[in-house]
Amino acid sequence: MNRSWSRTTLSIAGAVTALAVVTACGGDGDGSGDGGGTGTGTAAKPVTITFWGWAKGTKEVVDAFNASHENIHVKFEETPSGNAGGYAKISNAIKAGNAPDLVSVEYPQLPEYVSQGGFQDIGKYLTDDVKKKFLPQAVEQTTLGGKSWAVPFDAAPQAFFYRKDLFTKYGIEVPKTWAAFKSAAEKVEKADSKARIGTFFPDDPTTFEAMVWQAGAQWFKAEGDTWKVDTTDAATTKVADYWQGLVKDGLVRTDASFSPAWTNSLKTGATIGYLGASWGGGVLGSTLPEQSGKWAVAPIPTWDGEPAGGMLGGTTFAVPKNSGKAAAAVEFATWMTTTEDGIKARISSGTSSAFPAALALRPTAKKAFDTEFYGGQDIYQVFEDGGAAIKQGWTWGPAMGTTNTTLKDRFGKLAGGGTTLPDAVKAAHDATVAELSKRGLKVEG
Repeated sequence: MNRSWSRTTLSIAGAVTALAVVTACGGDGDGSGDGGGTGTGTAAKPVTITFWGWAKGTKEVVDAFNASHENIHVKFEETPSGNAGGYAKISNAIKAGNAPDLVSVEYPQLPEYVSQGGFQDIGKYLTDDVKKKFLPQAVEQTTLGGKSWAVPFDAAPQAFFYRKDLFTKYGIEVPKTWAAFKSAAEKVEKADSKARIGTFFPDDPTTFEAMVWQAGAQWFKAEGDTWKVDTTDAATTKVADYWQGLVKDGLVRTDASFSPAWTNSLKTGATIGYLGASWGGGVLGSTLPEQSGKWAVAPIPTWDGEPAGGMLGGTTFAVPKNSGKAAAAVEFATWMTTTEDGIKARISSGTSSAFPAALALRPTAKKAFDTEFYGGQDIYQVFEDGGAAIKQGWTWGPAMGTTNTTLKDRFGKLAGGGTTLPDAVKAAHDATVAELSKRGLKVEG
């Protein structure tokens, strides 16, 4: 195991008993349809699979796979990102029985789909030799109830992206603590009344969840056959109060993530920082090519100045329950995630800075990434250090759709003063407990 990640074992392994109850109704398709389930085709009779995804560089990966494989052909459809409608599209397709053979799904949403029986167990196609290539924590997050539900692609440690030219112009030091981040936010506003240090994304609860993860919160715990839900702990309260203060004082923007308003604020220098994750490096570079050389990456600020972090997103690839081509889908997913050719195709697109869950491929990703946008900075070292600092103990719940929908609805009212962050978190807690109870699960909280 990579020593830098050895401290980050997640608690999902300890949630097997409760998850076994959750996954009892999960899809367990054997992929036996049209010859693609038990085999992956031949050059004379290739298997065609359909794949939905939105991650940067995916088209280039599909093109590279199709050019180098004769037994499988991938038809790719780019979908909106999960929060922008991708998950709704996947859910509707699964319900209608016309889902594709492979879909992108982030770690936080995986238990939701599994608990609803939307995906099939792919354990028979994902061998132990393949699993050993991945970060153990990524395998743990895709193994629920003792079954394998997805092929992990990347890890997503938090990072702070900032306009180093404007930080220098305004005489601002890169903040190492959240107290220093607030002070820096005040200095930015004082230096330019139209500028802000960053954005609180009302449409993206996962960014907030990464913050509370970093602070040491543990919203979900599975003990025996019971889910314990707690969003009122000291860590969550501290983070909610902090960001409520920044929003109330107007020290950060509240634009939707990757919206035209947010992008325009970056282009004009009205927003000079971005609290994101490893994958954000490629997003900024492809969005703001005219600002090449002006950006840099730093560790995410922490509460005490010591390295700490959570994971913000991170992609896996899962096979919907009705696909009859699981073997071919997993072969393609494995190629995307564990081969140098797959990683090179994605990173060399110039739009992706993915941090592979396959440990051996990180040097390949680092070498393939063009660092010109960041002035030659080794941003992958920042990601490596950030990954080493991810806190232990976080488990995603089996009803994150309900949790995040409630948070998103309430967060949308923050800017107008219609709610507060603490109230939004409380509402999400109550909605989640009610949903788990509705599903017949034992829950405390």
